Amino acid sequence: MPETPPSAVERRLAGLPDQPGVYLWKDAEGEVLYVGKAKRLKYRVRNYFTADFSDSPKHRLLRRLIADLETIVVPSEPQALLLENNLIKEHHPRFNVALRDDKSYPSIVVTVGEPFPRVLVVRRPDIPRSRYFGPYTDVGVLRRTLRIIRRLFTVRTCQYGLPDDAPDRPCLEYHIHRCLAPCVGLQPQADYRAMIDDVLAFLEGRTVEVRARLRERMEEAAHRLDYERAADVRNSIRWLDQLERPQTVELVGGGDADAVGYARDGEDAVGVTLSVRDGRVVSRAHRFLEHLAEEPDEAILSAFLVQYYLPRPGRARKVILPFPPADLESMAQLAPDSSWIVPQRGVNSRLVELADQNARHLLESFRLESFETEERVEDPVYALGRDLGLTTAPRSFICVDISTSQGRDTVGSLVWFEGGRPKKGEYRKFKIIKERGPEIGGPDDFAAIREVITRYFTRRQNEGKPLPDLVVIDGGKGQLGVAADAMNAVGLPHLPVVSLAKRDEEVFRLGQAESLKLPRRAPSLKLLQRARDEAHRFAVSFNRARGRSRTVTSELLSVPGIGPARRRVLLERFGSLAGVKLATPEEIASLPGFSTRLADRILNHLK
Repeated sequence: MPETPPSAVERRLAGLPDQPGVYLWKDAEGEVLYVGKAKRLKYRVRNYFTADFSDSPKHRLLRRLIADLETIVVPSEPQALLLENNLIKEHHPRFNVALRDDKSYPSIVVTVGEPFPRVLVVRRPDIPRSRYFGPYTDVGVLRRTLRIIRRLFTVRTCQYGLPDDAPDRPCLEYHIHRCLAPCVGLQPQADYRAMIDDVLAFLEGRTVEVRARLRERMEEAAHRLDYERAADVRNSIRWLDQLERPQTVELVGGGDADAVGYARDGEDAVGVTLSVRDGRVVSRAHRFLEHLAEEPDEAILSAFLVQYYLPRPGRARKVILPFPPADLESMAQLAPDSSWIVPQRGVNSRLVELADQNARHLLESFRLESFETEERVEDPVYALGRDLGLTTAPRSFICVDISTSQGRDTVGSLVWFEGGRPKKGEYRKFKIIKERGPEIGGPDDFAAIREVITRYFTRRQNEGKPLPDLVVIDGGKGQLGVAADAMNAVGLPHLPVVSLAKRDEEVFRLGQAESLKLPRRAPSLKLLQRARDEAHRFAVSFNRARGRSRTVTSELLSVPGIGPARRRVLLERFGSLAGVKLATPEEIASLPGFSTRLADRILNHLK
């Protein structure tokens, strides 16, 4: 069976993006229960509350504990996998699988702190003064990348601590042209470092530069008739377009940083900080800013940094910004231990773009939750309370309608709206007892309204049930006055009562001579119209049911020998008058109190 998500989660579900990312289920105390990844957040997260979701005891307990949801968007599915891994290690959620070995995805490291750097594969960024690339979710891609590096560049693979610890003679790698033997001085350190710069450019994704150099080497090898070497270089060029780029959820080079993202829509904005610790994105924090009027973006970003970011404990020494905020020099003085960077390219630029992407996602969700979209400009319940001048918002209200069919069968209907939505369990229908007024001689809507109000609120108070915040009557000034008198008679003069007239959609209020004409597109008017139409539909359906019942009863009344008891038996057995007409004499005669002769008489009469 599908389950209904908590209200806080239900509002967020409407604003989920159709993008890859990570979702965090939280309990009522804000503790992270589960961290998951998704190729498309919009569909994966909603799946938790559908009938198709796993109904295991673990998942049932998780859904019972869920009270809130947080989502972080990333550019691709592999990066969602990496971020999920990081957040699981950071929060240790109780519903995630515990990895006892604390497994990490592999990365490529260039030991630039050494005089003659090496290119290695590691799982932990624990080599000081090094550049890290990755991690790689596909080990096959990592191996191909490493293979290409060793084909293109003569990087040493030995473990010697050059230049102090060196062998006496070159190894086999030198003789097969895989290394130029810097260990014994056959390759100068300057040439070796220039080659390492090419390796870094390759790993950073600057393949245009590398491709140009490779083409030169391929042409040189072909000119020397070294076709085997030329073919190797050609194959390496082909691999360039198939490589996985370094992931932006890990900060290349390791270390700590805070990336700041910013998004704005009119008078609303949001600031985001992504915390990178030891080269991994471990958390996201944000604050919404409202009522911005004509403030420029630079001033808004400055206010976010000064009021929210700077007071935070545990700030990183490196702060990456999307653009220069106002008063940047003053902020630098307030935080002299931090360096403020506005990147133009490279991994820092990709990291701040990721923060901006999350800021845009959060702002869209905020607008949806605040009903600030074109489809739902504002909450109609609060708009109704404001437009009617009520002291409290009518979170629950009733609407009363009277229906008459051909001068008789007067019925009353009462519908209940909770939070702007119908609550059908609280609907009520009334058979009007006093159908004819003493002076009118026909159906008296005024008397019917008085009867519905009196009967409903008298019983409501006697049973101790909650009362609505507002009473709406379908009609004009006359109906409003009668309803107000009835409310006074049952001891509820303080309960607000209004009426909605059909002709010009005017709203009448007690004590106001002029009617209230709301704009046609006003959410408050649309809510009143919806309640009025629902009450009318409910009344008409009840009246039609009574008419059908009267038709069946009247035809059976004319059959000789059929009294109330036998009529009830026939209707219970065959369901309707049509069912009786289609029955056989034997079926009717089999009923208690019936005979074959009586069955023939009934069918002949009805036909």
